[in-house]
Formats: sequence, C-alpha cells, structure tokens
Amino acid sequence: MTNRTRKTSPPTAALRCAIYTRKSTEEGLEQEFNSLDAQRESGENYIKSQASEGWECLPDQYDDGGFSGGNMERPALKRLLADIEAGKIDCVVVYKVDRLSRSLLDFAKMVETFDKHQVSFVSVTQLINTSTSMGRLMLNVLLSFAQFEREIISERTRDKIAAARRKGKWSGGMPLLGYDVDPRGSKLIVNEEEASRVRTIYELYLEHQSLIATVQELEKRGWVNKLWMTRKGHERGGKTFTKTSLHKLLTNITYTGKLKYKDEVHEGEHAAIVSGDLWQRVQLVLGRNGRSGGAAVRNKFGALLKGILRCVPCGCAMSPSHSTKNGTKRYRYYVCTSAQKRGWHSCPSKSIPAGEIERFVVEQIKCIGLDPALLHETVANARNQGQSQVAALEAERRGLERELSRWSDEIRKLLEQIVPGEGNTPATARLADLQERIRGAERRATEVREQVIALSRDIVDEREVAKAMAVFDPVWESLTPREQTRIVQLLVERVDYDGTTGKVTITFHPSGIKTLADELAGRDTEDAA
Repeated sequence: MTNRTRKTSPPTAALRCAIYTRKSTEEGLEQEFNSLDAQRESGENYIKSQASEGWECLPDQYDDGGFSGGNMERPALKRLLADIEAGKIDCVVVYKVDRLSRSLLDFAKMVETFDKHQVSFVSVTQLINTSTSMGRLMLNVLLSFAQFEREIISERTRDKIAAARRKGKWSGGMPLLGYDVDPRGSKLIVNEEEASRVRTIYELYLEHQSLIATVQELEKRGWVNKLWMTRKGHERGGKTFTKTSLHKLLTNITYTGKLKYKDEVHEGEHAAIVSGDLWQRVQLVLGRNGRSGGAAVRNKFGALLKGILRCVPCGCAMSPSHSTKNGTKRYRYYVCTSAQKRGWHSCPSKSIPAGEIERFVVEQIKCIGLDPALLHETVANARNQGQSQVAALEAERRGLERELSRWSDEIRKLLEQIVPGEGNTPATARLADLQERIRGAERRATEVREQVIALSRDIVDEREVAKAMAVFDPVWESLTPREQTRIVQLLVERVDYDGTTGKVTITFHPSGIKTLADELAGRDTEDAA
C-alpha cells in the first residue's frame, strides 16, 4: 500500500489595509452616523469581501472632516503617508478617488509614494486597483474629470461673486466695523454706534496726519476692530488696531456706500457711513504720507500751504515746487500732483504761483477781524464744528455705558458659575478679560467727559476773537517763516483751488481759531506789559 502525502497551499500573506475618509465641510459631522462613518463602513465591507485573499483592516482611523481635497494640508492624510513610509500599510482603500485628492498633481505625488513602498490603492465604488495598468489608466482619467469639475465650480463661484458685487450686494466675508450683516448674509446694515466710531477714526487721522499717532490714540481710547459672533457662538475679531488694519479701514471704499470687485467700483445696496468728501480728504493725506507714513517732513522753502492746498477739478493735493533762473532767482509755485503724473493737459489748475496764493490766504485771515459779517460766519462755522465734535463724543460715551452695562451683566453670570478652589477655568479667564475691558472703558469714559468739558470751554467767543484778530496784521509781520507756517497750519484745515473758475475756498480748523485767538491775545498782553 502506497502512502500519499496531500500537498497544502501556503497560507496567504496578510495584506494590511488602511481606510481613508474625507469630507470637505464640518456640516453634519456631529451626527451619530455621518458621512465619514458611511465611507469607512463601505471600505470595511469591501475588505471583508477580500478576506480570502488575506486582506485585513487596520484599526487606525484616517479621517479628515472639514478639509478640502484640493491640497495635501490634511492631518489624517499626513499621518497616512507617514505610516506608509514607516512600512505599516500595504493597501489604501477609499470610497471614491476624489476623497483622497481632487488634484491630479497631488495624486501623482501620492502614487509615487505608493509605488516606492509597494502600496496598492483601491477605490471601492469605482473598482480601481493600481496594481494593474488598466487600473492606473482609469484612475488618471477619473482624476482629470474630478479636477475639471473642481475648476468649473471655482469659476462659477467667482462669477457669482462678481455678479453680486456688480449689483451692489454683499458677497460675504468678515463683517466691517460700522456694519452688521443681515441674517441672510447678503446685505450690510449700519450699526449706528460703530458708524459714529468709524467717522471719528477718519477725523482723528486727519487731525494727527499719521497712522502711528492715530493708532496710539485709538489704543489710548481702548477702541478695537470689529467684534462679532459666529453662527456657532464663537467670538471673533476685537483685536487692537495696527498700522496695517488702520490703513485698511481708511482705504475701504465700502464705507462710502460702494463695493469694489477687483478694479471695478459699483454702487452698493448699503448706506454710506463716511461722506465722499471726508473719504477723499483722507485718501489725499494717505497719498501724501505714502513714504513718510505721516512723519514730519522738512519744509525747506517755507511753503505756508504745504499739505493743505488741493486741486478741486482733480481732487488731489497741490505740492510745493520751485525753479531757478540763471542759477540765482528762485520761483516758487504749487503744482497739481495729478498734472505731474498724467500730463498738464489733464488738469485745468496745473500750477499757481506760491506767493500769490499764500498772500491771498493770509489776507483772508486778516479780514476776519475787519469784516463783521465774515467774523460772524467764521465763528459760527467753528462753533458748529465744535458742537459736532461734542455730539460725537456724547455718542461714544453712550456706547461705552452700554458696553459697561453688558460686561457687568456677563460678570455677574460668570461669578455664579465659578466654584471656589477650582483654579484656572475658562470662566475665570473670561472674567479676567472682562475686568480688563471694563477698566479700559471706564478710563476712556473719563477721558471723554474731560474732552467734552474742554470743548465746551473752547467754544469761541465772537468778541474775544475779534479783539485778538485785530492785532493779527502787525503780529504776522514779526513772526519767523517757521512760526508763520505753524500758525497757518494751525488755523486752516484746507484750501481748495479751482483753476477753471479761479475760485479759492478756505476751510478753518474748528479749534484753530480759539487757539490762535488765545496765542495772539497772550502776545498782545505781554507787549502791553
């Protein structure tokens, strides 16, 4: 009897399979059974169907919830690739190819990594296996279509945003200081309290003529950028101003009731909170301070109207310049900066002799004390401007009171949540933050009250100004060129020159007349003594 030995096939080597899942948004991930779970279950069932081939599902989960497939900046994907390089994985299983990547270039890099470490790739719903040449071909075709679809969606999104902006509709993004977004997210609604603050910031910049000085003033007042709550209840924004964020606020044309898309400007559906004139004046100062940032610039030839004279037709500054004849005689004049850049034909003002326009402005200042009607009109305008400043400060004070009341209520609720002996908790951290904010708001409220009192005291008196301006003429001639420049810059906010009609309009600083009256009256008293 012959003994026969049965040959048995060697056991199949285990194929370690990792399942990768991804979802572009976080919406729905909080559900008990979400999209990532469904993808993983499909992968697990497929692996079980290949159990006879030795396929085993690894227990590690590689889930990217809320990450785009357009790039490789995904934590679970990075962990998956690291484990592949460490030799822990033999096969990557996904529900669909675009779950791993929507970029053909990125996927090509991943395939190189897979090949280098002899790792295969399987798409459950598309029956793709990169271990075969046909599987590779199908994979590249599918990825090409996936990338094409992604680019089409991007183009449609850009076109939709452009169409919305051209119709004046708000197309999303971070809210702006001065506005709230309606519940539908398609329109900006004026927040009166913040809008008043925005206008004050514009005026503060015109007053200080410097980004740094304005930032310091805002920090002193405790003013911060837009603070808002996300739909999930998270607090965002509320950061202190920097040169960059202040410049962004001052150059945002949205505040004038318009919307910008690339280089196009369109009328918006929202209301303006900054007048076109105020916005334009700020842009002129920003343009003039482009290189210096608002630092003091030397005024070599004593140009009285440097920085305050502007061309009305072009809406831009007129800068001082000079030319010499025979190397000895110097001719000073102011020239439109737009005409310099775009050509003389573009501006009807072009240039004006410096001495001529400076003498006219000085004569107008002298006339204030000689013409009762002009004196009355000038003092009335100064009073109106001063009262506007008081009104703005009062609005700020009311806003501070509302903030203090809201923060105090929040502190009372937090105190009920804090348990003695628990140490540092989110509630104690928030409590410390609120207390710091309250100290800053109370400090600013005190400053506002003092400023209101000071402005009330500085309201110009017509008789006092008339008396002081009566001695302006003789005093003016005794001043040095530097003092004359300082006096004009103190007194005059801007001078508008229209070369088409030859008209010159002077706008005085609201507090400049009072300051000048006090200085001239004091000098007159010293001379009499």
